[in-house]
Amino acid sequence: MKPIQVGLLGIGTVGSGTFNVLARNQQEIKRRAGRGIEITMVADLDVARAQGIVGTGVKVVSDARAVIANPEIDIVIELIGGYGIAKQLVMEAIAAGKHVVTANKALLAVHGTEIFAAAQARGVMVMFEAAVAGGIPIIKALREGLTANRIEWVAGIINGTTNFILSEMRDKGLDFATVLQQAQKLGYAEADPTFDIEGVDAAHKVTLMSAIAFGIPVQFAKAHVEGISKLAAADIKYAEQLGYRIKLLGIAKRRHANPAKKLSEGIELRVHPSLVPNKRLIANVEGAMNAVMVHGDAVGTTLYYGKGAGSEPTASAVIADLVDITRLHMADAAQRVPHLAFQPHTFDQALSDLPILPMGEVVTSYYLRLNVADEAGVLAKVTGILAEAHISIDAVLQREADEVGGEGATSTDLIILTHDCLEAKMNAALAQMQALPTVLAPIVRIRKEELA
Repeated sequence: MKPIQVGLLGIGTVGSGTFNVLARNQQEIKRRAGRGIEITMVADLDVARAQGIVGTGVKVVSDARAVIANPEIDIVIELIGGYGIAKQLVMEAIAAGKHVVTANKALLAVHGTEIFAAAQARGVMVMFEAAVAGGIPIIKALREGLTANRIEWVAGIINGTTNFILSEMRDKGLDFATVLQQAQKLGYAEADPTFDIEGVDAAHKVTLMSAIAFGIPVQFAKAHVEGISKLAAADIKYAEQLGYRIKLLGIAKRRHANPAKKLSEGIELRVHPSLVPNKRLIANVEGAMNAVMVHGDAVGTTLYYGKGAGSEPTASAVIADLVDITRLHMADAAQRVPHLAFQPHTFDQALSDLPILPMGEVVTSYYLRLNVADEAGVLAKVTGILAEAHISIDAVLQREADEVGGEGATSTDLIILTHDCLEAKMNAALAQMQALPTVLAPIVRIRKEELA
């Protein structure tokens, strides 16, 4: 059988990895797919560099639309990135009847519902395993491996840059700015690291996972997003003393209605630093590695671990999508795995209208660090405010003043761990505590996730 022909848009780090792995493992891939898979055309602005990567047997052009217009091309791989021209090219490929493979989490998190609807109408597939957690097959696990389950929550370390920074801060006791510079020198962080360190990249990925897990539209604009740039080395140290590690987590959680507690049904969609018990496997994921936990009602909790970025790990996911499309290329569209796991009659009918909960309605527990005057009665005032708000305390750690500020210091750190409470209640209590004259600096609040 004639090999399926693939056009590649962009041959940077992931694109070159995809070409090399596909060539190196061609026979193994052919055995698995049932026919050969060949990249026969590449579009890249730097034609000479691209031609040097793929050799003389592959046509290289500077115009991506020439690839889409080629009637011999069955699948288009989009590795350009971003929201702009990449969206236009993906929509044009779909309109031309081409299947699409992409690693573009930003594009799908913002425009995924529109793109998947267009693909559904045209009868083509859009595959995006490489868009989330690099080489970890978490999209396939959610869409297929766990399809018998009602997914209750997903929580993941899904940005290697931030995990590397937090690991270094914990291991070496360094501050954020110092470790960020190291990460940039080592190539773990971009020259402009904003998307990584402010949680945007992780939010793109957890938005996609939430859509597959719960059958809701992709709704990146409704995600709560916090990064790690304001984390202090002191909080990482205190968390360790209390039996926790701080990780940047992407969390998507189904909340069931609880009339007794006046809690409505909905989906939590959030990215923020979290204290995780150090006995959890995910708390021990170090360096630039990724890990995702999924809790289903039948299977319980499962963990997926591996490299979340890099040329060949991401290429592994791209090629897995190519193999899936090749296997299903001639199948009736109704027999294929749906883009967001739930089988539609029309695309909109497949999606749930469960709302994304505003952050004030989220229930979780907290780590609080207060820098307070070293005098009698301070702890009583603070705990009194929490008691009045019906927020129960799990643990308290009070440092000696000279441990925090040196000999003769007049202030100290007060660390409090709470039990679960409504975030709106915690916000109100924090405002009251911050107003106390004995609270000398902005209160640090980090959410705590037991992941049990």
